[in-house]
Amino acid sequence: MCNHRPAITRATLYRGMAAAITLALLAGCGTAFPAVDGKTRVIASAYPFAWIAKEIGGAHIELRNLTPAGSEPHDVELTPHQVAAVQDTDVMVYERGFQPSVDNAVDQAGRSSASTVDVASTVSMRRHGGSDHGALDPHVWLDPNRMITIADAVTARLIDADPEHAEAYRARSERVIDELRRLDSDLRAGLTHCQRSIVVTSHAAFGYLTDRYGLQQASVAGLDPNNEPTPAQLEKMTRLIRRHSIVTVFTETRATNAVAETIAAETGADVATLNPIETATLQTSYIDLMRKNLSALHKANGCT
Repeated sequence: MCNHRPAITRATLYRGMAAAITLALLAGCGTAFPAVDGKTRVIASAYPFAWIAKEIGGAHIELRNLTPAGSEPHDVELTPHQVAAVQDTDVMVYERGFQPSVDNAVDQAGRSSASTVDVASTVSMRRHGGSDHGALDPHVWLDPNRMITIADAVTARLIDADPEHAEAYRARSERVIDELRRLDSDLRAGLTHCQRSIVVTSHAAFGYLTDRYGLQQASVAGLDPNNEPTPAQLEKMTRLIRRHSIVTVFTETRATNAVAETIAAETGADVATLNPIETATLQTSYIDLMRKNLSALHKANGCT
């Protein structure tokens, strides 16, 4: 008589191996995030949070960003080594609901709130479409005022983890907050007097930016950058562009221009780029990226 056993798929085998490696690291068979020269270890889940941590922590922290530059942060999948590093780190900065694999790693690590900044619990979140039942929009960093609140929270956690360098953290925090306030002031001045208030985008990533500065986002697709618009959505956007004499359709860095170019060809609008600032190298300035967005919006909306 044959003994029938369920087939073990390659995916199941890999998941089992990954879990075993993670458990081994967590059990002390290796240190996923070793301390370097007494520095405070910090993990950020994506570029905007890593930039804040870098600006405030300076030379006193050892920083890791879980989302490589150029990758899609929404879909990031952590390696077993990264999952174990989340357990080891002194400070964790992430946004619950933005990156599911990071949420899972934080839950697995059982991190306390005393060493963690959950951005979703730190700032007020907007809902896509303005409805109380709409999906939460994760792109909080596109509002400099919310970035100031995040900076305060990161500063507090760094001081908790490393009180010896508290004054240095406070001084660097004040400097970056001053930069964010100047950015906010320049955005407000540059986007107040505009011929057009509607900003047409391919992906609904810019609601925090448009809401803050009196503009209105009209996206072809929704919050998910992988959504393909339907013919009905394309037709609706074409009518809106013609009705409001909109001259620019925005695509994004790292995204295909196909949708924007299709709409532009139909309406005679130009195609330009807005940066959702989800991913970049740590040598790139968030402030500079936001100022490029300001320049693009200023031109597209006929601002003076």
